[in-house]
Amino acid sequence: MQQSVEANEEAIRAWDGPLFERFVQYRHLLSEGLGEHGEEALRVHPPRAGERVLDIGCGFGETTLRIAELVGPQGAAVGVDAAPRFIEVAQDEASEQGIENVSYAVADVEAGPPAGRFDMAYSRFGTMFFANPVAALRNVRQALAPAGRLVMVVWRSKVENDWVYNAQQITEKFVTKPEEYDEPTCGPGPFSMANADTTSGILLSAGFHAITLRRCDLPVSIGRDLDEAVEFVMSLGPAGEILRLAGERAEHLHEPVAAALREQLGEWLGPDGVIGPASTWIVSASAAPDRDGS
Repeated sequence: MQQSVEANEEAIRAWDGPLFERFVQYRHLLSEGLGEHGEEALRVHPPRAGERVLDIGCGFGETTLRIAELVGPQGAAVGVDAAPRFIEVAQDEASEQGIENVSYAVADVEAGPPAGRFDMAYSRFGTMFFANPVAALRNVRQALAPAGRLVMVVWRSKVENDWVYNAQQITEKFVTKPEEYDEPTCGPGPFSMANADTTSGILLSAGFHAITLRRCDLPVSIGRDLDEAVEFVMSLGPAGEILRLAGERAEHLHEPVAAALREQLGEWLGPDGVIGPASTWIVSASAAPDRDGS
C-alpha cells in the first residue's frame, strides 16, 4: 500500500470502514445513479483506443472496467483508491470477468504521483475528498503525458441537488451535527468542488490549462420504493453523516426523521421508484498549455 498523507488518514478510515459498508449496501442505487453522470463524462470526453488511463478514486472499479472497454486491448485502465477494501472488491471482480487490460492499486495520490505515465486521468466523484486537492492534482498532472488530459465529475452545490439538500434540511430540524464525535468523517466532503471558480483555481494552481466546466443535470434513483429511499438518505449524504456522527444520542429521533423524510420523498415516487434531481460538473483540463499559452 502506498503511504498516505496524515491529513487524509481520517477520511481513509471513514471510506474503508462505515462508508464502505454503506456503499456495499446501496451499491445498486449508487452504481446506477452515479454511473449516469460518469457515463455522460465519458461520452463528452471519451478515452481513445490504445490510451493508458488513470481512474482516481475508483471505488468498486466499475468505471475502470468501462474505460478498459473503451481503450481496447491495446490500451490499459488503472484504478486507484485510498481505501483498501474498495480495491479488494475491484480486483476480485475484474479477475472474475477475466479483464486483462485493467489493474488496481491502493494509493493516496496526494502522497505522490501515481506510478507510470498516462494519456488521460479520469475521476467519477473521487477528487472532492482530498485535504489538499492542489497537491493531489499536481501529482496527477505529473503522471500525465505532456499532452495528457484530465476529466472529472464533481457535484455542484447542495442547493442544486435536492435529493441530498432536502434530506439534510429535514434532518437538521430534529438533529444537529455534534461538535465532538468519535466516528471518522470523509474529509472536505462531496461538495468541496461545487463552486466553479474554486475548482478552476485548484486546477490552475495544480498546473492545468484549458479548463472547462460543463453542467450535467441527470436524475438519480434513491430508492426502488419509498422505504428504501428513506433508509438511503438516512445512511449516506449529509443527512446520513449527521445521524452517523450523532450515534446513539440521536437514535430516539430516527423515527420522526424518517416520517418527515417519507412525506417529502413521496413527492418523487413514481413507477420506477423514487427519482430525485441531481446536478454535477463535468470538468476537463489539459496538462499542456494551448498554443497561445493559456
